[in-house]
Amino acid sequence: MTPTFNAYAALALAIILEVTASAFLQQSAQFTRPWPTLAMVLFYVASFYALSVAIRVIPLSIAYAIWGGVGIILTATVSFVLFRQMLDGAAFVGIALIVSGVVIINLFSQTTAH
Repeated sequence: MTPTFNAYAALALAIILEVTASAFLQQSAQFTRPWPTLAMVLFYVASFYALSVAIRVIPLSIAYAIWGGVGIILTATVSFVLFRQMLDGAAFVGIALIVSGVVIINLFSQTTAH
Protein backbone atom coordinates (compact mmCIF):
# COMPACT_ATOMS: atom_id res chain seq x y z
CA MET A 1 0.00 0.00 0.00
CA THR A 2 1.32 3.40 -0.94
CA PRO A 3 1.22 6.38 1.44
CA THR A 4 -1.22 8.13 -0.91
CA PHE A 5 -3.58 5.14 -0.91
CA ASN A 6 -3.40 4.97 2.89
CA ALA A 7 -4.09 8.69 3.17
CA TYR A 8 -7.18 8.44 0.97
CA ALA A 9 -8.34 5.37 2.92
CA ALA A 10 -7.96 7.37 6.14
CA LEU A 11 -9.90 10.23 4.54
CA ALA A 12 -12.70 7.85 3.51
CA LEU A 13 -12.82 6.52 7.07
CA ALA A 14 -12.90 10.08 8.42
CA ILE A 15 -15.88 10.87 6.21
CA ILE A 16 -17.80 7.76 7.28
CA LEU A 17 -17.08 8.45 10.95
CA GLU A 18 -18.16 12.09 10.60
CA VAL A 19 -21.44 11.19 8.90
CA THR A 20 -22.11 8.61 11.61
CA ALA A 21 -21.36 11.22 14.27
CA SER A 22 -23.79 13.62 12.62
CA ALA A 23 -26.52 10.98 12.68
CA PHE A 24 -25.90 10.52 16.40
CA LEU A 25 -26.01 14.31 16.81
CA GLN A 26 -29.57 14.20 15.46
CA GLN A 27 -30.40 11.37 17.86
CA SER A 28 -28.85 13.16 20.87
CA ALA A 29 -31.83 15.56 21.00
CA GLN A 30 -29.67 18.60 21.78
CA PHE A 31 -27.44 16.55 24.10
CA THR A 32 -30.35 15.44 26.31
CA ARG A 33 -29.89 11.73 25.55
CA PRO A 34 -26.59 10.50 27.04
CA TRP A 35 -25.83 7.43 24.89
CA PRO A 36 -26.31 9.07 21.48
CA THR A 37 -24.38 12.08 22.79
CA LEU A 38 -21.47 9.90 23.90
CA ALA A 39 -21.49 8.03 20.59
CA MET A 40 -21.50 11.34 18.72
CA VAL A 41 -18.46 12.60 20.63
CA LEU A 42 -16.54 9.35 20.10
CA PHE A 43 -17.29 9.25 16.38
CA TYR A 44 -16.30 12.92 15.92
CA VAL A 45 -13.02 12.35 17.78
CA ALA A 46 -12.29 9.26 15.68
CA SER A 47 -13.18 11.19 12.52
CA PHE A 48 -10.78 14.02 13.31
CA TYR A 49 -8.05 11.50 14.15
CA ALA A 50 -8.53 9.79 10.77
CA LEU A 51 -8.53 13.22 9.08
CA SER A 52 -5.25 14.05 10.84
CA VAL A 53 -3.76 10.83 9.43
CA ALA A 54 -4.96 11.77 5.93
CA ILE A 55 -3.43 15.25 6.01
CA ARG A 56 0.03 13.81 6.54
CA VAL A 57 -0.02 13.22 2.77
CA ILE A 58 -3.03 15.08 1.36
CA PRO A 59 -2.92 18.88 1.71
CA LEU A 60 -5.43 20.11 4.29
CA SER A 61 -7.32 22.26 1.78
CA ILE A 62 -7.83 19.31 -0.56
CA ALA A 63 -8.65 16.81 2.19
CA TYR A 64 -11.11 19.21 3.80
CA ALA A 65 -12.82 19.94 0.48
CA ILE A 66 -13.29 16.22 -0.16
CA TRP A 67 -14.30 15.58 3.46
CA GLY A 68 -16.86 18.37 3.35
CA GLY A 69 -18.23 17.64 -0.11
CA VAL A 70 -18.61 13.90 0.25
CA GLY A 71 -19.78 14.34 3.84
CA ILE A 72 -22.58 16.66 2.71
CA ILE A 73 -23.81 14.15 0.15
CA LEU A 74 -23.69 11.22 2.56
CA THR A 75 -25.26 13.24 5.38
CA ALA A 76 -28.10 14.32 3.10
CA THR A 77 -28.60 10.69 2.08
CA VAL A 78 -28.55 9.43 5.68
CA SER A 79 -30.93 12.23 6.70
CA PHE A 80 -33.37 11.16 4.01
CA VAL A 81 -33.12 7.42 4.69
CA LEU A 82 -33.06 7.46 8.50
CA PHE A 83 -34.93 10.64 9.40
CA ARG A 84 -37.15 11.17 6.31
CA GLN A 85 -35.80 14.70 5.87
CA MET A 86 -36.53 15.89 2.34
CA LEU A 87 -34.45 18.28 0.23
CA ASP A 88 -35.88 20.83 -2.18
CA GLY A 89 -34.57 21.75 -5.62
CA ALA A 90 -32.31 24.51 -4.35
CA ALA A 91 -30.67 22.09 -1.91
CA PHE A 92 -29.97 19.63 -4.73
CA VAL A 93 -28.47 22.41 -6.88
CA GLY A 94 -26.28 23.53 -3.98
CA ILE A 95 -25.06 20.01 -3.34
CA ALA A 96 -24.35 19.56 -7.06
CA LEU A 97 -22.24 22.74 -7.02
CA ILE A 98 -20.26 21.45 -4.04
CA VAL A 99 -19.68 18.11 -5.77
CA SER A 100 -18.62 19.95 -8.92
CA GLY A 101 -16.06 21.88 -6.92
CA VAL A 102 -14.62 18.73 -5.38
CA VAL A 103 -14.42 17.05 -8.82
CA ILE A 104 -12.71 20.10 -10.34
CA ILE A 105 -10.16 20.20 -7.51
CA ASN A 106 -9.35 16.50 -7.91
CA LEU A 107 -9.16 16.55 -11.70
CA PHE A 108 -7.36 19.82 -12.33
CA SER A 109 -5.57 20.98 -9.19
CA GLN A 110 -1.84 20.39 -8.91
CA THR A 111 -2.06 20.35 -5.10
CA THR A 112 -3.74 16.98 -4.60
CA ALA A 113 -0.70 15.38 -2.91
CA HIS A 114 2.46 16.57 -1.13
